[in-house]
Amino acid sequence: MEVTMTENVQFPIGCSLDQDSPLVDACRDGDAAAFEQLVKRYDVRLFSIAQHITHNREDAEDAVQDAFLKAFRNLSQFRGNSQFSTWLIRITVNESLMKLRKRRSIREVSIEADFEVAEHASPFAIADWAPNPEQQYGALELRNILRNQLQELQPPNLRVAFVLRDIEGLSTEEAAEVLQLTVDAMKARLRRARLKLRQLLTTYFGVRSHRADPARASV
Repeated sequence: MEVTMTENVQFPIGCSLDQDSPLVDACRDGDAAAFEQLVKRYDVRLFSIAQHITHNREDAEDAVQDAFLKAFRNLSQFRGNSQFSTWLIRITVNESLMKLRKRRSIREVSIEADFEVAEHASPFAIADWAPNPEQQYGALELRNILRNQLQELQPPNLRVAFVLRDIEGLSTEEAAEVLQLTVDAMKARLRRARLKLRQLLTTYFGVRSHRADPARASV
């Protein structure tokens, strides 16, 4: 079965069970047209998630394609205990992480990998940004900078948490359900992701500032 990606059609991830259930039931009965409607409902949003995780358009397209195919073949495993969109995002995230594993030869990248924030970890040194980077570079360039620095955010499970919550706008509870974490664990992971990303951005803007001011760099 080939999944055809659509463009400029986006439905919110939080579509209710009532909206998806008739289509899911029809898919289980072999209705391919019903599945195409689900693809049109979610493919743009899933592609956005996959691209933010993989930072590679081709990998993102493949991840979404594979996720839809896996979902179609395993609809019998969807019990309806959560929203269909949550289940679909979880598959997409896993497929995206698999692309990362293959591309970067990472030995172990798993959405289910335990992540614990060390209780006695040294606090991050976060510098104030002056001038405000959005004022300095403009909103568009700032988004590009954020996208590039997000690619450096490691391990990938931190990137996933940030993408789901702060870029795609899922609630903490929704993101926790996607990642099969407790809400407290999700909050801890997200806090760690934000701190690490802010550290990356602080370093980036510090380097840019020194390059722009050679006299300051020589001090």
